[in-house]
Amino acid sequence: MKPSIQKTLGLIVTLSLIGGMIFLRARLSYNTFDFQNSNFTFFWLSGRMLIDGENPYDEKQYLAGHETYGIKWQPNRIFPYPLPLAIFFIPLGFLSLPVAYITWQVITLLIVAATIFLLLAHWEESAQRLLLVPIFAAMFFFGPMYLTLHTGSVGAIALLALLAAILLLEKDKSMLAGIVLSLTMLKPPQGITILLLAGIWFLARRDWKAIYGVAIGGIALLLIGMIQDPLWVVKFRGASEAVMDRTQGVHSNVWAFAYLACNGNSPCWPLLGGTLSLILLGLAGFFLWQNQAKLSAWEAFNVIIPIGFVSTIYLWAYDQIPYLIPIVWIIGTLVQKSRSFIYAFLFLIVLVLFSLFALLQQASTDKDLWSLGTTLIVLGSLWVVSRMKQKPPIDKPSSTA
Repeated sequence: MKPSIQKTLGLIVTLSLIGGMIFLRARLSYNTFDFQNSNFTFFWLSGRMLIDGENPYDEKQYLAGHETYGIKWQPNRIFPYPLPLAIFFIPLGFLSLPVAYITWQVITLLIVAATIFLLLAHWEESAQRLLLVPIFAAMFFFGPMYLTLHTGSVGAIALLALLAAILLLEKDKSMLAGIVLSLTMLKPPQGITILLLAGIWFLARRDWKAIYGVAIGGIALLLIGMIQDPLWVVKFRGASEAVMDRTQGVHSNVWAFAYLACNGNSPCWPLLGGTLSLILLGLAGFFLWQNQAKLSAWEAFNVIIPIGFVSTIYLWAYDQIPYLIPIVWIIGTLVQKSRSFIYAFLFLIVLVLFSLFALLQQASTDKDLWSLGTTLIVLGSLWVVSRMKQKPPIDKPSSTA
């Protein structure tokens, strides 16, 4: 068979498998998930309200929207996310809630598939490219991914922003990379720590264009929100404080464990949590500063993403979707260095099984503490594989006649 024909057939089979998995997952979600009792209703309603000329930060209008569209879950009195995020959901706001829910799931899965494909393309060997379908299939059982699809959360936006920033940095388009990276602030607890660590790395590299890009993107988001509501920052801060007050001690980060260690007593837990967070950020920042010349953009963000997650004050397991970036690096490098798929699949199996265990613990206890283990597995694997990368690859013994 000619290589061109073989390549075409391989592409058709790959697209068919990925498309089939997306279709089956979307159908399962539509038939089994209670979308009217999910996080997605927050985002869809905010987009629909902007279409109708209403303000998601107006308490009366926001709660009335829940009643109008039969949304059962009403934990917040206003939209609990930055107002500019609502603009992203205007297109979905034109659709009915069920259709929008499934559409967002398909978009999320396409972003995940595209991320795996584009990252695997960094290797010239064909072995890594064969991993696209297995990794994508495994993500359906990865706890954070399952929870993301179930709740209709927006982790795919952060994943897409981080992926785009990495690819743009690799092409020396630093300012545009910084602008795109500022989109992580659409979920501020995540964006603050990511941008802080990325800023340290940019500063060490004297990449002023990237820093200017982050500033430009941040100012643009601020002004976009102010066009809709000049006081949106103040209102968002109030909504955020209400959410954090009722969820302290349940997340998989150092702040939650500090809260539990101090039995919720203040000022013990804020001091302990802040100290642990600063230590982690300081160590990661020092590593990025010292190794700025050695690290590629992808390798730098492999460190930034999990440390940014575990050191921030508020994030759930579904916010670990960007872990896909270091996960693909670990798997691809394991295949490259070992000349085998065995270690890569063992890592993937352990990660998926533990993440499912953590998800079950969250479902039974309403606490997300066990997801810290997912972070530790990723960080530990990064360290081990980074050391492996420094050694020459294992050569397969050659056969002699």
